[in-house]
Order: sequence, then C-alpha cells, then structure tokens
Amino acid sequence: MTRTFSFLLGLCVAAVTFAPLQAAEANEEGYKQIFNGKDLSGWDGDPKFWSVTNGTLHGQTTAENPTKGNTFIIWRDGTVDDFELKFSYRIVGGNSGMQYRSKDMGNWVVGGYQGDFEAGTTYSGILYEERGRGILAQRGQKTIVNEDGKPEVVEKVGDSAEIQAAIKKEDWNEYHITARGNRVIHRINGRVTADVTDNDTDKRPSSGILALQLHAGPPMVVQAKDIRLKRLKLADKKKVVMVAGTPSHGPGDHEFNAGVQLLHKCLQNQPGVLSTFYLNGYPKDPTAFDNADTVMVFADGGGGHPFIKEDRLQKLSSVFDKGIGFVAVHYGVEVPKEQGGKEFLNWMGGYFETHYSVNPHWVADFKQIPQHPITRGVKPFSIKDEWYYNMRFQPDMKGVTPILTAIPPEDTLSRPDGPHSGNPHVRAMKGKPQHVAWAYERPNGGRGFGLTGAHHHKNWNEPSFRKVVLNALLWTAKAEVPANGVECELTEEDLTKNLDPKGRK
Repeated sequence: MTRTFSFLLGLCVAAVTFAPLQAAEANEEGYKQIFNGKDLSGWDGDPKFWSVTNGTLHGQTTAENPTKGNTFIIWRDGTVDDFELKFSYRIVGGNSGMQYRSKDMGNWVVGGYQGDFEAGTTYSGILYEERGRGILAQRGQKTIVNEDGKPEVVEKVGDSAEIQAAIKKEDWNEYHITARGNRVIHRINGRVTADVTDNDTDKRPSSGILALQLHAGPPMVVQAKDIRLKRLKLADKKKVVMVAGTPSHGPGDHEFNAGVQLLHKCLQNQPGVLSTFYLNGYPKDPTAFDNADTVMVFADGGGGHPFIKEDRLQKLSSVFDKGIGFVAVHYGVEVPKEQGGKEFLNWMGGYFETHYSVNPHWVADFKQIPQHPITRGVKPFSIKDEWYYNMRFQPDMKGVTPILTAIPPEDTLSRPDGPHSGNPHVRAMKGKPQHVAWAYERPNGGRGFGLTGAHHHKNWNEPSFRKVVLNALLWTAKAEVPANGVECELTEEDLTKNLDPKGRK
C-alpha cells in the first residue's frame, strides 16, 4: 500500500468511526433497506475484497491484494426491474459504480447498466454499460439510445463542472437511480446527472441484478450504506412473481425450484409480461411483492406453508387487498383452516381443508374443457397426478369458475379416515365430478387460481397441463392471454434442469 493511500484510508476509516452515519430519510415512503449494516447477509462478493466495516459495505484493494479484473459484490436476495434506488457512497482512489438490471457472468463478474462514480472528476453520474455498449450518457447529458445502440444527445440536464463541484471528494454523497420502462435517470446529491431513453430493443435490459463494483487498477476503497430500494409499477408490462418452496419428497416429485424456473423460461418471450422467481422458500427480499401483478406459490403446505408463518398472512393480505392476483399450485393450496383458510378462501376462492379435502393419486380424464381465458389453446387430456379434490370453495361457488373437472375413481376413497385420506362427507360425493383447478374473481377486482396437481415434475411436459398454469399466471396478472394460450416448447434438457439435489441422478 502506498504511503499516500494509507493516509487517505486512515482518514476514511476515522471518519466512519467517529462521525455518525448518515441516516436514510425517515419519510421515504416505499423504500426498504436491502443492506443491514451488520453483515453481508444477502450480498455475495469475493471475501478477499469485501467486508462490513462500521456499518458500511466496504470494498478494498491494495498493492498487495489487487484485483486482476473488475470484481463485484452482488445483491442475491432479488433482482430489479422498475425501481428507485438510493444509497450513500464514499470512494478513495479508483472508479466504481452501482450495477442494475445487470447480468451475473460468474465468478463475481457482472455486465449491464452502471451508475458510475469515481474518485476523479470525469465520470461520476454517467450511465455506462459494463461489458456492453459503453458510455450511453456523459454527465450532464440527456440522450436517446437509438435502435443501433448509439446514443444521441438531445438536451443538457446540467453543467458537468457544476455537478462535479457539488460532489464531495472522499466524503459521503447520495446517489439516486430511477429506472422505469426504457428510461433511466441518475442523480447525485439531488442533481440530475444523466437521463437516458434506451430504444435499443435488442440490447436494453428490463431486469437483472444489483451489484457494487471494485475496479481493477490502483488501490482503492469504496463504501456504501443506507442502500434502500423502492419498486415501481412496471411501465409497460405485467409482472409475475413466483415463489418456490424448499425441497421435499423423493426424486422427481415436489420439484418446486425446477418447476418455477421452467415456467419462468416459458414466459421469457411472452409479450407484455415480465416474470421473476424466488427459490427455496419465502423471499428474503423485503420488496419481493411490491410491484407484482400476480404472485404464485408452489411449495409445501399445511402448517409448514411459507405464506402463513410469522406475520406473513397480514403482510400478504395488504398485497392482495390491492387487487393483485394470487396463484397456488399443488401442496401450496393447503393451509390450516384456522391459520390461512379464511385468507386463501378470499384470495383464490378455494383451498384444501384438512379433514375435509383428500389427496389421492389417480388418473384424471379431462374430457370437457370450459371456455375461459385460462383454457385458451387447452385440449382435453388425461394425466396421473396427486389430484386433491373436494376443495373448500366459496359458498355457492360465488365468483368461482371450474377450469379442470373430472370424476375420481372409487379406489380414491379406499383409504381410512384421516386428515387427508378420507371422511364421510367426501365419500358421499362418490361418482360426482370434482374441480381440481379453478379460477376466482374477487369482489375487489383481484383474481385467483388454484391447481391441485403438479406432484410429479414430469407432468409439466404435458402441453395442456402446462398451458393451463401459464395462462392462469397471465389472467391473474390481468395480462392478455393469447388466442391459443401461452406457447412453450420444452426439451428433455429443460425438464431435467434445476432439479433439487435429491432429484439428481
């Protein structure tokens, strides 16, 4: 480490140690902290360079410990699409920036949009695309990026020298990034530094990861704190958020993580829709549902359902009370009557009630498909699954539309009475049609959908089975369902990808 850099670093650390941290504004409605200031929970970077120091996210290179290429610490708890992000930063030496809507290239290398800042006097506030199209707006510029990827300056948003004069050297500054649709705006200390409309439809990103950069080159220190995120309703798309539960059951069954990633793949080229997913249980991202148009859960249910623990029912009620869609698949339709039953009945019109509903394995023959946006392109099909039935629906089926209906064989009632296996009420229904998938229109305008199948991962290979769920995700998000439904071709590789460790051979 050079003597000058050691001196600057000492000043930097001393300032953090003896000066109170700059707190986020208390009245910033909708903003949520995504860095706890205590440890690296939710953040992932090379431990040779990243740590938490005095409440700050601290990145450092030295002459003895350089980085050979640009390296990043990545926020792993979620991805971002349309949002506002605010954070305080300080930099001593070198160049850095906050990546957003970016791609994880592996080994802590990231490419995509960057809100640049540096210890120098030229680049702070510009929009730079790391490993991409380069500088898309210099400081003080308003640009339009044309279809060919080249930026065109259309206006000035400020004088570069004046903006630089307002940036405190080697001290704390406030960065504010707004991204909505194809427009992004950077601000430092309240001044607009860049305003870009990206019309390059082939290369502009609409979602991706957040990450903070350490630049290759001379020794440097970068620090960030008060990192807070506010999601914005998508400007031009409907957003589907899928939650996968933790692994359970044997190989090929209850493949929640693989299942949601397969559905996500199918939605990637769907016009007007953006999908994202959270794996292995309830999201750690505090903003996970803030700009969702529909939320799906595919997870274990009953008393272990991820949506009923702690105070989540109350939080989720505030989401669905706004008319956001709700989808539950397979075991995800079951919650205890006393803890979640009322809510699930309100959110999607029906649910699996213990000591009332049953969960046998049987071949369901769906001979007649009703007309509904969810059934567009769906053809009659027959498939074996763990088809739960005798759901607890809204009284008189008010607001509920059956989607998949079949008659269970008598042997589905051969098990003794139990919480899931049988009861006198369901036996009295012998030979009668049972609804195993349904749509629901809530009084508040929100929509719900339940599917009791999907125990076996291989069943996603059935086009009509898959299409019912994909169509339902669009319908509950209030996106337009195509005339022939959501088309998605799968390969054997697709079906074996992302399986839980217990499902791999």
